[in-house]
Amino acid sequence: MSRFLDLSASVIIRRLLRAVVRADVFPEAPADFGLDPAKPVCYVLQDNRLTSLLTLFDVTRRAGLPLAEAPLLVGSLREPRSVFALTRRQSLMAPARLRYQHSPVLLRLVKAACADPEIGVQLVPVTILWGRSPTHQDSILGALFSETWRSPGLLGQLLAVLLHGRKVLVRFNAPISLATLLHGADTERPFVLPDEATALRKLSRVLRVHFRRQREMAIGPDLSHRNTQVEALLTAPAVRAAIAAEAVARKLSPDAAEARARRFALEIASDYSYGVVRAMELFLTWLWNRLYDGIEVHHIERLARIAPGQSVIYTPCHRSHVDYLLLSFILYRNGLTPPHIAAGANLNMPLIGPLLRRGGAFFMRRTFKGEPLYAAVFHEYLHLIIARGFPIEYFIEGGRSRSGRLLAPKAGILGMTVKSFVREHARPLIFVPVYIGYEKVVEGATYIRELEGRPKQRESLWGVLRTARKIKRVFGKVHVNFGEPLALAGFLDGVHPGWAGEAEGAAGDWVRDPIRAAAGELAQRINEAATVNPVNLIALTLLSTPKHTADRQLLLRQIEHCQALLAEVPYSPSTVQCSLPTDAIVSAGERLGYVERIEHPLGDMLRVADQQAAQLAYFRNNVLHLFALPSLIACLLGHNRRLDAQRMRAATIGIYALMRPELYLHWRDDELPAVIDACVEVFIARGLLVRATDGSLAAPEPNRSEFVELRFLGEAIRPTLERHFLILALLERYGSGRLTRRALEDASHLLGQRLTLLYEFNSPEFSERAVFAGVVGHLLETGLLREELPVGAEAVEAKDGKDAKAKKESAALLHFDQSMTTPLAWAELVLPAEVRLTIRRMAEEGSPLPAV
Repeated sequence: MSRFLDLSASVIIRRLLRAVVRADVFPEAPADFGLDPAKPVCYVLQDNRLTSLLTLFDVTRRAGLPLAEAPLLVGSLREPRSVFALTRRQSLMAPARLRYQHSPVLLRLVKAACADPEIGVQLVPVTILWGRSPTHQDSILGALFSETWRSPGLLGQLLAVLLHGRKVLVRFNAPISLATLLHGADTERPFVLPDEATALRKLSRVLRVHFRRQREMAIGPDLSHRNTQVEALLTAPAVRAAIAAEAVARKLSPDAAEARARRFALEIASDYSYGVVRAMELFLTWLWNRLYDGIEVHHIERLARIAPGQSVIYTPCHRSHVDYLLLSFILYRNGLTPPHIAAGANLNMPLIGPLLRRGGAFFMRRTFKGEPLYAAVFHEYLHLIIARGFPIEYFIEGGRSRSGRLLAPKAGILGMTVKSFVREHARPLIFVPVYIGYEKVVEGATYIRELEGRPKQRESLWGVLRTARKIKRVFGKVHVNFGEPLALAGFLDGVHPGWAGEAEGAAGDWVRDPIRAAAGELAQRINEAATVNPVNLIALTLLSTPKHTADRQLLLRQIEHCQALLAEVPYSPSTVQCSLPTDAIVSAGERLGYVERIEHPLGDMLRVADQQAAQLAYFRNNVLHLFALPSLIACLLGHNRRLDAQRMRAATIGIYALMRPELYLHWRDDELPAVIDACVEVFIARGLLVRATDGSLAAPEPNRSEFVELRFLGEAIRPTLERHFLILALLERYGSGRLTRRALEDASHLLGQRLTLLYEFNSPEFSERAVFAGVVGHLLETGLLREELPVGAEAVEAKDGKDAKAKKESAALLHFDQSMTTPLAWAELVLPAEVRLTIRRMAEEGSPLPAV
């Protein structure tokens, strides 16, 4: 090893290293290394680093292992040291074929082993990582100079020793028998001597793969330099075809079209830096300690079930800009590779954008419309990082939820992911749904203003700096819950058997339905992983009371009912309930400023603090799906006092079918009867319902406190039912085939705003246009509504082409049959008469639509 210093020349350096370096050795016990004491040992390092070599000398001496600095005696072979480096980096001025050469020791070992199959040397790969250990960095500067895929120069090694000398990880791996590797272990087959070139390639390949996997486990896959990624993108066949088409369409030269594609690639691609990731981890540790009382992580052990070598896509719900920072932070702190994050191009702002890009963000525009070349480059980039196995994170909702409920998934980047997998599925792909629950959202006040009708604020550097002023405020705890992973190959097998046989090139039209199904399944799994916190329970119970005020004992009792329902009729194994005592839950609401206590001689009262009702509605909506079914049962019995059990079950199942797609509820039709019965038993056990001798169900007498408690439990779901009834009333008013989808959404939105102003409905999110649009979309999905084009629309499309297609689709009319009257009848079972009459009157008299 010509570049390794002789021991006599490195005594001073070794003494300095011994004083500075403290290594964590794995496995800790030498007996666990699995070495055969009768056979010689030769250690293998990945790179030719002086600091790593001297550290190995010291570690083998301290651990009582065969010394790396001792001579290696193998047959007639004599080497001065029992160690070599897999690669020997030469000068950058050398020709490419000479820049990385095999170690002479490796060459001589292979030559000796080929000549004599009895040579029994044990090769022990040793991974040495500077700055990557079970303990974490404690300085941003240290993080910037910690371990990466690039081999540092002498200055970089010196800085690594100074900054990370006490955080070195030395991992000894299972020994590799050189003879067995080269000649095989099957003694019954005739022995064939391998030639030296073949043997060298085989051994080098095994060692390279081993070191790559070890480094991937510690710091993530090597995505190479950003410019290398760009060059790979520009040579992809799909991108080359798009460049040629762009040159023709825009009348550009081939070079100009390629330059345009290069600009798009640089606009999109991340510039991942492990040092920046570590530095951000240190900054975020400080930030979380200032913002939150703690971060609780649930079910992260599910990630351990994902086998190495599988691509992982994290799909969290999107509540705040904090989401992607938080998830990357948690994954890194748990020894997992932080994902690449799909970020909106609006975040690619000065200073912030480059920092996010080096932290793993890649940027995408809101729309690809009119830019086929941009679309081709982005699709290929996404395919590149998926195919290379780097974990990715994106939000299937497309944007942050202003209402607190899970938004309808967008098919955009999720569809690209599915198509990428269909195109090339050698590496399995796993989706990991993630629920992120806050007790206070940094952007909470902004969301309320937007729901009240003010224009959405654009992200800017000034906005980020202005938000940073809030870091001294209290935001409670954060819960991050990892849902049940979804293996894409198995899911496609279930929804479209034989898909792999159809995967010739790009996916065809058949993939649209599986993409839509995958989006719905992931949304359901995110909701299944909901974590209930004290603010959720305060919001569910206190917002259901008149004037948002309740007697303290009544509020505690309502919270107990909610906790009992979650405990005795669990929504999902992934759901995490709040097990705090009710007094502690109320205290948390007071401490966060959501609840005020009013002292009174007859007993303390609790009410929603001024200007906090709208924000509490946000947190009620976070977990509304968990209580939708029991709240619906309470609403039915609370308004009707007595119902036949069969009629109650039929109404519940029918209304549940309306709510299921909007709230992404997961119980199937065949599961519902048993779940309904279980909820009823909880109500009966808690005195909220009574089963009569004829089998019917009855609410308690109106003069009993249990009757009030039952009514309040039903109030949680009433805004959702009111929205459905408002839409159905408009459809009934105009009739089948008389309204477009856009007209119905606009009318529902405006009438919702009017109801909010007239009757002070629960929160501004009641009239949010996106919510009404989602309800209409779900009615279309369930088949209660269908869109049909006016007569002659096909001829218009054939004549005018694609431009007319969008106009034609916007003119499609909504049709329905008599089955729509059944939901209207169910609505009358759950809404008070005054609400029903008001909605009908407004649909008849106050509709903004023209009479037809």
